[in-house]
Amino acid sequence: MYERTRKSGTSRRTLLAATAGTAAAVAIGQAPARADGNDRRLRALISRMTLEEKVGQLFVMRVYGHSATAPDQADIDANLEEIGVRTAAELIARYHVGGIIYFAWAHNTRDPHQIADLSNGIQKASLELPRGLPVLISTDQEHGIVARVGKPATLLPGAMALGAGEKGREALRQKGGGGRRVGGSRSDARRAGQIGGAELRAMGIRQDYAPVADVNVNPANPVIGVRSFGADPQAVAALVAAQVKGYQSSQVAATAKHFPGHGDTETDSHYGFPVIEHTEAQWAELDAPPFRAAIAAGIDSIMTAHIMVPALDPSGDPATLSRPILTGILRERLGYDGVVVTDSLGMEGVRTKYGDDRVPVLALKAGVDQLLNPPKPALAWNAVLAAVRGGELTEARLDESILRILRLKAKLGLLKDPYVSARGVDRTVGIPAHLGAADRIADGTTTLLVNSGGLLPLSRRTHRKVLVVGADPASPSGTTGPPTTVLAGVLRELGFTATALSTGTAPSAAAIATAVAAARDADAVVVGTYNVTATSSQKTLVGELLATGRPVVAVAVRNPYDVAQLPSVQAYLATYSWTDVELRAAARVIAGRIEPAGRLPVPVQRADDPEQVLYPIGHGLSY
Repeated sequence: MYERTRKSGTSRRTLLAATAGTAAAVAIGQAPARADGNDRRLRALISRMTLEEKVGQLFVMRVYGHSATAPDQADIDANLEEIGVRTAAELIARYHVGGIIYFAWAHNTRDPHQIADLSNGIQKASLELPRGLPVLISTDQEHGIVARVGKPATLLPGAMALGAGEKGREALRQKGGGGRRVGGSRSDARRAGQIGGAELRAMGIRQDYAPVADVNVNPANPVIGVRSFGADPQAVAALVAAQVKGYQSSQVAATAKHFPGHGDTETDSHYGFPVIEHTEAQWAELDAPPFRAAIAAGIDSIMTAHIMVPALDPSGDPATLSRPILTGILRERLGYDGVVVTDSLGMEGVRTKYGDDRVPVLALKAGVDQLLNPPKPALAWNAVLAAVRGGELTEARLDESILRILRLKAKLGLLKDPYVSARGVDRTVGIPAHLGAADRIADGTTTLLVNSGGLLPLSRRTHRKVLVVGADPASPSGTTGPPTTVLAGVLRELGFTATALSTGTAPSAAAIATAVAAARDADAVVVGTYNVTATSSQKTLVGELLATGRPVVAVAVRNPYDVAQLPSVQAYLATYSWTDVELRAAARVIAGRIEPAGRLPVPVQRADDPEQVLYPIGHGLSY
């Protein structure tokens, strides 16, 4: 164990001690290198490619627009400015790209039928080229707070919610010891992956950048947090393996991220360059088990992290550009021979040390196969081309990565039939069976942290008139409105007279006064909290609501750590996300329609004494 000075004041010794005893590395053997009976045919195909075609296969690029050939004018303008092409079809013709990533902000994901049409248009544009190859279409559909495809697709609980899931918890047998309870339900994690994968496949998306395999041992982590299954490496490993099997049973490539582990940082790699100070032994104990489990489960792809880990590579390079980490550890020590994809090359963490022309070349030299979302696509593509022509990279090195990519495309069936149908969308996406399964899974995740005096469940007789106030974070794809609106709507369906009043994530004095006045006319108050800090005006709001004397139920709609900042609240629930599926489950718990079944997958420390654990892993109350 070790301790270092941290801006948040949270003790590393406390956090790592809280997971000690549950942090034994999973004893999983190395997966054998993948063999494909079609390698001879694939190698022959590679041998006929031009150098430009080979370079293109390595790139996964963004493109604006809802259509491959006829996007809106604003998207044409964005494409011309950023990529130098008008449409996805022109992108494919110019750069021979092997992959395209979908984003909601790029207007790729309006609705399931549009997504399917876009996917078919992309495949048609690629297959019509000489030696045309199908495109591997990808997206970040983690569920929870990160989802690029929204309703009417099925939105499922995110990773930390699944880590809290109590239903179906299994006892794992450790080598040389007895069984013990492991957080989360592997069956639910696998079912969530299977549903999510089936719906993505129906829309033509065949590579999902999920699950997150990072172990979140740092409550101040600004980029992972609830995207992780939890703080116990063994539990995270079990759930990662289960979700990998779920996605891949639907013929969608799962992607474990972010190797070698992004769970212990206070820096967001989108905007800075995180340094992970784990020793090599701590990395092996805390960070490696989920990736080992993913490899043993047959993971199709692994995403790199734009982080520095001096104990694994003292050069100061980010892991994405580190040959000791990607080739020495991931390929050689862990025995992984699948596809390695970078995190977005537009993120600051990979651009701090080198220019955008050097990053893709260095990534390939480190052992990467797919270069994701370069900020300047033409510059990156030409840099790789020049590196081969200048002798810094060899065509043989490119061929290694292209073979892995083509193996994956063949495994997914893309080389035989890359197209999807409207009928397949209708039969698969957002169907009642999937929506019902999402609700059933969510019902087992809501965690009751505090219930002083048995306040919950609320009674329709004594607490009929409910005011729902609180945070209104930007809505992820799985929401129909702010948390206050969703919670109030479900409570009304359950027989309460509920009113929603959004006060924001940083409520003003006027907003607080309005909420307090409304609370005096209510029988009970439900307040949503979002990433509460010591100086947050959300604390002032909750304090003044408590001063009214009305019963107050708080719901942490993202991080469960909020409860440490508000110790006086009579009842506190954690949902791990503010998507509809998780808020519906929380409302049912509040109303007593279901019992709270979730258990904390991370420890919560005291705000006034970070050396002390307020609620340990596994804490959770029931009625």
